[in-house]
Amino acid sequence: MDSKPFRSTPVPGAQSVARAAQLLRIVTSAGAEGVSLVDISRRSELTRPTTHRLLAALRQEGLVDQDGPSGRWIPGPELYLMGTVAAARYDITATARDIVRSLAVRTEESAFLSVRRGDETVCLLREEGSFPIRSFVLSEGVRFPLGVASAGLAILSFLPTHDVDAYLERHSELSTQWGAPHSEPRLRARVKETKARGYAVNPGLIVEGSWGMGAAVFTAAGHPQWALSLTGVEFRFGPERITELGRTLLAHAHQLSTRIAAAPR
Repeated sequence: MDSKPFRSTPVPGAQSVARAAQLLRIVTSAGAEGVSLVDISRRSELTRPTTHRLLAALRQEGLVDQDGPSGRWIPGPELYLMGTVAAARYDITATARDIVRSLAVRTEESAFLSVRRGDETVCLLREEGSFPIRSFVLSEGVRFPLGVASAGLAILSFLPTHDVDAYLERHSELSTQWGAPHSEPRLRARVKETKARGYAVNPGLIVEGSWGMGAAVFTAAGHPQWALSLTGVEFRFGPERITELGRTLLAHAHQLSTRIAAAPR
């Protein structure tokens, strides 16, 4: 899978394609509940008429649909068909599912598999742990910028230095959108800590009291393309247990990397 950000030399029609793709990402990230036109317009920073025009065009092609009673926009049937074809090449959920489940069983926390997609991570799998108090920051289809959630921080930390520099240069808005802990100096410090430790720790930086940990999963060529992560409530992540969870997380991430490298391509 190509891990380069979605940025290239401008070509005719690229803006329209980029806008349509952005709307598709917003709609699919909302899942089965769908998302309103107002929210899509706000999140895409497009006017409501432009947003509606693009959605109508996507609906005509079967890529999105509109729920009758609520009027909310949902993924369309054509998107499902395209996804099943693409999954044959890009989807590792079948390969990873038992490992994610094992991670949830071993730690009793909620466990996840996320994939890098451009400058974001997208959650592909969630397995609930047995501990009754859970964090619901992450679920299938949810996206975060690299460096924000623990999965994205783990991936960002093991990218080449020049890729990290380029990413931070492209996204100076992270501290504005996600708070002061995501300023460039503080994010660089966490990248350094993560690389030294081997796994990422997110001490409640997205939702107060909800902690996360992540470990990168690598392609056969050694690129950090996925991540395994855990989330839970703060009191479950004391210093000694973080060390224990980190060892378990790294062992499962290594197992999945090894399995991916051995898979026929």
